[in-house]
Amino acid sequence: MNVTAVQRATMRAVAHRRYGPPALLAVTDCPRPASPGAGQVLLRVCAAGVSIGDHHVITGKPYLVRVSPFGGLPRPRHLVPGQSLSGVVVEVGADVTALEVGDAVFGDGVAGAWAAYALASSSMLVKLPSSIGFDEAAAIPWAVTALQALRDSGAVQPGQHVLINGASGGVGTWAVQIARDLGASVTAICGARHIELVRSLGADEVIDYRTTDVVDGGPRFDVIIDLVGNRSFADCKRIMNDTGVLVACAGGESDWVGPLAQLAAGFVAFAASKKRYRPFIMTPSQADLLWLADAVHSGRARPVLEHRFALADIAAAVDHVGAGHAQGQSIVHIAD
Repeated sequence: MNVTAVQRATMRAVAHRRYGPPALLAVTDCPRPASPGAGQVLLRVCAAGVSIGDHHVITGKPYLVRVSPFGGLPRPRHLVPGQSLSGVVVEVGADVTALEVGDAVFGDGVAGAWAAYALASSSMLVKLPSSIGFDEAAAIPWAVTALQALRDSGAVQPGQHVLINGASGGVGTWAVQIARDLGASVTAICGARHIELVRSLGADEVIDYRTTDVVDGGPRFDVIIDLVGNRSFADCKRIMNDTGVLVACAGGESDWVGPLAQLAAGFVAFAASKKRYRPFIMTPSQADLLWLADAVHSGRARPVLEHRFALADIAAAVDHVGAGHAQGQSIVHIAD
């Protein structure tokens, strides 16, 4: 095989061969994906997201992630990690009618985003409006969690009062904007350095968790979106209206079962109460990606990009999001 043929058969990508600290990740030549199968497309990746979920996959903690579709036993199932991405379609598989070669798209997948090329299901991709850049588009899939937590689990209605705990992070910055778009009054909790950003996203009130205890003031929230999991269920119930809803998106960071023990405790804590407890798990949805693309295109919401990392700096990117103090989203810029 000549040099040109070898170059076509390989690509620069992040290799994830065993669980552990992000420093174990290697940027190297990996096999380029095969031609897409039925319902799939091959993308030239332009940008990819880096989230706390990716950190869990890389470290293999909580251990429960290793038996999920994102993990693998005894070692990672997917050589190339990364889920959210944007790029250009370079090849389409059978039964793909909504996309064609040359389309700019963004979306979500199980793995493979941290590479020059990636296979993706066409059912999880959306055409990119001309007003949205590739870097920004790679951050949009985070917003699916915010949208579903607010609209579906929280059933937020116009005029309701919504509390978002963890409002400055990758999901929280979207949640503030989407809650406002749904017509709610938003109270946001974050650190002092994020206050002006969160206020600019539309929060009516911003609380610095280091100086003010949100529990002071009594019941006042119809919906709580908890993206941190650092408050007791008793505290949450104390500030919820009589028929309020707690949507739990985080908490219980056990190395073994992650949030499962805390989720079970939540059901017990709310069992005899009119106040409701709803643990949340995001469901991938092309329809929701379309909704979000329209929200960004129309200016009703925007991604907050804190860092644009190079692929060579992927370990630093994963370390950053794993530290838990991100402001908005971080992406890996791969190609123009």
